[in-house]
Amino acid sequence: MFDFRNCLLVLAVLAGCAPVPDAAPAPPADQTSAPKPKPVVVTEQSAQNFLEVVRRVEPVAEALCRAAPQIGNCDFRIAVDSDPTLPANAFQTVSPSGRPIIVFTLALIAEAHNEDELAFVLGHEAGHHILGHIPQQETITVTGAMIAGVQAAATGADRTAVKAAQQKGAEDSYLKFSKANELEADRLGTQIAYLAGYDPLLGAAFFDRMPDPNAKFRASHPANAQRKAVVQATMAAILAAR
Repeated sequence: MFDFRNCLLVLAVLAGCAPVPDAAPAPPADQTSAPKPKPVVVTEQSAQNFLEVVRRVEPVAEALCRAAPQIGNCDFRIAVDSDPTLPANAFQTVSPSGRPIIVFTLALIAEAHNEDELAFVLGHEAGHHILGHIPQQETITVTGAMIAGVQAAATGADRTAVKAAQQKGAEDSYLKFSKANELEADRLGTQIAYLAGYDPLLGAAFFDRMPDPNAKFRASHPANAQRKAVVQATMAAILAAR
């Protein structure tokens, strides 16, 4: 569960835009000519919105997680990356002990237009864990590499070519499966946000402000229009079933 004792500290850091002290030595003068990213400014209202979303969404996500028998650990840890120069982003990972962790950057909290957007993102990231995407992705990637390597070896390719084929097979499998994962997480994230009392249609409006994925940027994600369509279809099904 989210520790509300730590919430007060997080809120103070967010509202005050306090950067984490960096103990690393400063780079030489000739490496500092590039302009530094402008630190993100998170208002107290944005911080309060984030804390409220966590308070309401996390219990819903954990309840759905516990209803999925294949998922062992449903004790979500919601964290904030304190680096004020990172772009707007959120991601889900797992600790060595298997605890699911969802990380928000300060920029995402600052740039969200409302609680609905934060709720949709949190639901989406929780959905990745509930759907078991990380272990599935690892299996698919390894399998893709093995198949491509065997096929290359069968043609008489040398060791270097086989390794290149394995790398390409792993990347292709990752990208294909990752796009499907994102759409699945969008569907479940829509349900989670709705059950927590938020409007996923408003929440998905942040897609309108995101650069559309292409070969060089977020290639593992589907097109924004496709993702919005999934949210709209999911909400239509939810409302029709009421």
